[in-house]
Amino acid sequence: MFELQSPPLQFGGAASTSDPKSGLDSAGPFDLRFGAARKDAIYVGVIGPTDMIDSAHKWLTRCATGIPALGPATPLRRPFAGFSQVFRKKLVFSKLLSVAVDDGAGDPIEQALSGADAFLRFQTIVDLYDAALQRLAGRDVNRPDVVLVCLPQNVLDKCRTVERPNSEAERERAKTIRKARANRQTDFFDLLDEVEESEDDFLKRDLRHALKAKALAARLPIQLVTPRLLEDGPKSEDPATRGWNFSVGLYYKAGGVPWRLSPPGPETCFVGISFHHYRTKQRHVVQSSLAQAFSSEGEGFAIRGSGVPAEADQRLNVHLSEEQAFDLGKRIIAEYRTRTGRSPLRLVVHKTSQFDRAEIEGFRAALGDIPVVSLVTMVPSAFRLVRFGMYPPKVGTICTVNSARTFLYTSGYIPEIETYPGPHIPQPFEVRSIGAEDPLTAATDIFNLTRMNWNTADIRGKWPVTLSFARRVGGILNEYGEQDPDETSFRYFV
Repeated sequence: MFELQSPPLQFGGAASTSDPKSGLDSAGPFDLRFGAARKDAIYVGVIGPTDMIDSAHKWLTRCATGIPALGPATPLRRPFAGFSQVFRKKLVFSKLLSVAVDDGAGDPIEQALSGADAFLRFQTIVDLYDAALQRLAGRDVNRPDVVLVCLPQNVLDKCRTVERPNSEAERERAKTIRKARANRQTDFFDLLDEVEESEDDFLKRDLRHALKAKALAARLPIQLVTPRLLEDGPKSEDPATRGWNFSVGLYYKAGGVPWRLSPPGPETCFVGISFHHYRTKQRHVVQSSLAQAFSSEGEGFAIRGSGVPAEADQRLNVHLSEEQAFDLGKRIIAEYRTRTGRSPLRLVVHKTSQFDRAEIEGFRAALGDIPVVSLVTMVPSAFRLVRFGMYPPKVGTICTVNSARTFLYTSGYIPEIETYPGPHIPQPFEVRSIGAEDPLTAATDIFNLTRMNWNTADIRGKWPVTLSFARRVGGILNEYGEQDPDETSFRYFV
């Protein structure tokens, strides 16, 4: 047993640290290294009710000027020095960059929410916000880089999710998913719930996913804003923490690169493979694969693989056919080459189920020109380590049993914040690797990639970024429809 060191992250200056907040404070974002190619301002659009637009502008002003920590500063609760000081860019926002959804006669949100049909209420709200988003996306002048979509509490209460008009076949498929999840031999704290599709994903529509799909179609990234972000109160995080997390996500969605991993060796493409359902006109219910890929530089994209009919007796852990694995592998390399101008020297594929023979053969054939290919499975395990003292094992702890099984803790005691911030006993992953590289190398990659979530400044990440957004990406693409989107950048999905 031994402990991995927290991965050093690269920022704009020479400083290298594993804590995003500390690195941004001292050295600025990584893309400072881009020099003259880097813009000096981010133009922020805002859509929503008039009163929430005003509140969002006040919050942006607050973030721009800085937010002190509540009480003594700690590694976990660090003051936010202000957007310009941290990211070396100005935030530009005004009424010219805003669209109020209640600027006509009456209150269209109240009118939409007063309807008796829940599905119609949901769709009316989506259409209302989409119309406002299109007004900003269609501009030649004053087009924002990113848009805040402000959702009032009454919309969240009545339209957060809605039951789909499902066929009998779809309801039966949901029962199959439910049974497969219930029969899985894992313990009470099952981390797979965070990334795998659930029966609720299949039977319901999610407002967040629907709005993200509209933004994807408009090619204008959005950040959803709720009263819990804008208002101080017992249900909200402390203001400085909200300022940090909001600002990092906004910066990334506007095209920035907050930090990146120190180059570990050869140029690498990390890929997460997951599965989700979507509906087609021909087959109605299709099981499809998702690939979420990231370069060594952090450039991320998501693509959907080919679909197959979802069968009633299909188990939860489905697999790609050899042809599907081959096609997906080729598409990943093509998209990577389009974005970076070259093929990777190393490619690592993450999955939460074992690779079967067809998948192995398909990926090997597609990736034959890549010098190093590793197929890695990571599964939450009932294995536990107990150490002396008050805290559980440190994050990065690796335990190898009989030189045959490797377990990795991606949650646990975090040295940078001097505590274990979780509510339960941390659960490790069992890591299995197929290819030239051993499970130790695979575990190191997984641990490093838990620090690559650019949607937050929080250091606490259990899943690598290759898999952590799988359910969200699947939900957004389901809302988007059958056609593959023209835009694949990951900043549209987080």
